[in-house]
Amino acid sequence: MSDVFGARRQFGDGPLSRAAALVYTVLVVELLLLVTTAPGLVALMLLERDVSNLPLAAACALPLGPAVSAALYALHHQRPDPTDLHPARVFWRGYRANLADVLRIWVPLLLWLTVIAMNLAHLPAASVPRWWAAPLVLVGAGVTLVGVNALVIASLFSFRFRDILRLARYFLVRAPSVTLGNAGLLVAVAALTVLASEAVVVALGAVLALALLVGSRPMITAIRKEFIG
Repeated sequence: MSDVFGARRQFGDGPLSRAAALVYTVLVVELLLLVTTAPGLVALMLLERDVSNLPLAAACALPLGPAVSAALYALHHQRPDPTDLHPARVFWRGYRANLADVLRIWVPLLLWLTVIAMNLAHLPAASVPRWWAAPLVLVGAGVTLVGVNALVIASLFSFRFRDILRLARYFLVRAPSVTLGNAGLLVAVAALTVLASEAVVVALGAVLALALLVGSRPMITAIRKEFIG
């Protein structure tokens, strides 16, 4: 009996087994991402790429925030042992637990970005100098990076909402590697959206969430060491 248990443990501890567990988890998380974002994604694909549809596009993106949060939660809590994998169960647990906090972050973020995008699109019509585009883009980038940090923190930790925002702003400067990594990831997502489509981004959603999680490790580790007693 002990030999069987030892063999099972050895199987679960090997690098190939851990890799297989990660691949399986990513695939399951991707499937659940598609399921939870499908209504908004279908509606978004039907919209024409026109400035007037920006508010509708933001509404279609509402399911994306909770889905990404649940994906981060599931990937963070994944077990390396292939004999004890339940990514779907962990995904839904994270989805339910983080839904309220994530929506408090995600909805204002979408509103801010929609307002900024609308202003950028209508600068010529408003007779506003073109150089106004630069500060608007900087504000949009800053708001987005703080929002991404807040999304990661809300997905993995239980803090008060105002503390989540404070930590998100704090680590924007405290962890420059995380900020630069998130900025690069956002640029890649924007490029994929423009050059391909939103469907391609969602199809790679679990991989992108894993990249976000890995890139945010310094912030996650610092929060665990410094802010969790």
